[in-house]
Amino acid sequence: MNKIRMVEQQWIKKDIPVFDVGDTVKVYVRVVEGDKVRSQAFEGIAIAKKGSGLRETFSVRRISYGEGVERTFHIHSPNVEKVTVVKKSKVKRAKLYYLKKNK
Repeated sequence: MNKIRMVEQQWIKKDIPVFDVGDTVKVYVRVVEGDKVRSQAFEGIAIAKKGSGLRETFSVRRISYGEGVERTFHIHSPNVEKVTVVKKSKVKRAKLYYLKKNK
């Protein structure tokens, strides 16, 4: 197990901010369109975090034009340029899947 962690350390990002489930985050994703590369922001509430190390993921949900939109991101993916915390919140659950039913 230590050998796997040692190999994964070279791809783990160090500049990821600490955020919890319930916080409003803005995720900047690298989008490739033809031969152009641009950055696209996705802002919403972090509803779930799971995994550890290189396989850590988080889900973000927002309401866009009256429809709920969810995206799951790998924290250490090269396509995730940066993550910023817009607003901190305090929740009493580890997963906020109940937000799907309300909106």
